[in-house]
Amino acid sequence: MARYTGPKTRICRIFGEPILGSGKWLTKGSNPPGIHGDKRKRKSLGEYALQLREKQKAKYTYGILERQFRKIFEEAARRRGVTGENLIKLCEARLDNTVFRLGMAPSRPAARQLVSHKHIEVNGEVVNIPSYQLKPGDVISLKESSKSKTSITSNMKGKNPKFNWLDWNETEMKGTFLAYPERENVPENIREQLIVELYSK
Repeated sequence: MARYTGPKTRICRIFGEPILGSGKWLTKGSNPPGIHGDKRKRKSLGEYALQLREKQKAKYTYGILERQFRKIFEEAARRRGVTGENLIKLCEARLDNTVFRLGMAPSRPAARQLVSHKHIEVNGEVVNIPSYQLKPGDVISLKESSKSKTSITSNMKGKNPKFNWLDWNETEMKGTFLAYPERENVPENIREQLIVELYSK
């Protein structure tokens, strides 16, 4: 089960955004990584560099490596509608991302760990695949034996009301994936059209 295990603050400094973790070390004076920071960088990035950077940002944000991200893009291109929006919808429909959005885990890596350690059920069945694609109507819940573990329940904070494509029942520790989200409702600062242009070359 491949995942990114490198330095997180470095990635945040590259993009100037807290895309991994809280970004507490990211300040207005933070320079990009490297001995010279941004002093020896070109003032404006080229077209390809901008497209590549946007793809890297999306991959790091959702915790997806290249091969799997390419497969998601191909699936998005096959579906009806705008390819870029379909790409974001499919990333949001991943099980680990949905566990994070429901507030069952404080971060996407923590949500991924919950799933891979078999603490999460989908429609009553244990699923330990973080990339599992949810469909509208799927019910995500904490396994019964995991509900008594304070190490898990103490980190649960509940769903953000802005995520209207999800429903959360706090007493039962159960959530429902109601529908694929509309692009304007997804808060991630990703310019998906640049990713489409990159893969279309």
